[in-house]
Amino acid sequence: MKIVSNRRPRLAQGVIDELNRQIGMGVLSPGSQLPTEPQLERQFSVSRTVVREAIAELRAAGLVTPIQGKGMFVTDAMSRTSVVLTPVELESVPQTLELIEFRMGVEVEAAGIAAHRRSASQEEAIRLAHQEMAKRVDVGESTVEHDFLFHRAVATATNNRYFTEALNRYGQRSIPRGQFPTLPDANSKTYLAGVLAEHERVLDAISDQDPELARVAMRDHLVASQKRYRRLAR
Repeated sequence: MKIVSNRRPRLAQGVIDELNRQIGMGVLSPGSQLPTEPQLERQFSVSRTVVREAIAELRAAGLVTPIQGKGMFVTDAMSRTSVVLTPVELESVPQTLELIEFRMGVEVEAAGIAAHRRSASQEEAIRLAHQEMAKRVDVGESTVEHDFLFHRAVATATNNRYFTEALNRYGQRSIPRGQFPTLPDANSKTYLAGVLAEHERVLDAISDQDPELARVAMRDHLVASQKRYRRLAR
């Protein structure tokens, strides 16, 4: 699978091309773990931002997937087959991308403000929503509701009602996979474990009251989703 992007910075593209080559040749075999971010930084002599961008693109292409608490792993080739969407799902792709873009404008800043202003009870509400979503992943139940509740809890922790109102306007519709039930990832424990890992980074940054890290974590989370659904539009 060749990944091409005319807008991608050259450094990130170099990392993508080499990892893509290693996966294609079997140097990195299905199920094997990618080197850690610090290892990739040293290997390619690039910054962590470049490494994260490259990994995000490989993940969007379905070549790698995160496993919570362990790292990033090469996916099985069988899981990279083309996805066939229903006509209704195809029609909803542009609106989904627009909504993700809107959420980036709102939720990235909301995460930063929440890290600065959150109360102990609000932090606990975010943590509880995260834990409830994890429980549903474990038992194979729908996670859309609790995914939304996690994001709404972050918005509530800003103590600015407009952030909460913005999310409430769209409700669970703001969680993209709820609009694409035929996607294999919609109920994939491996994929959802990756979503949980992204949520955990947001939660940890808010818990540590680190606004900048909270913004980065939320942006990374939403960008990964954006890239994934852009692929459906190709």
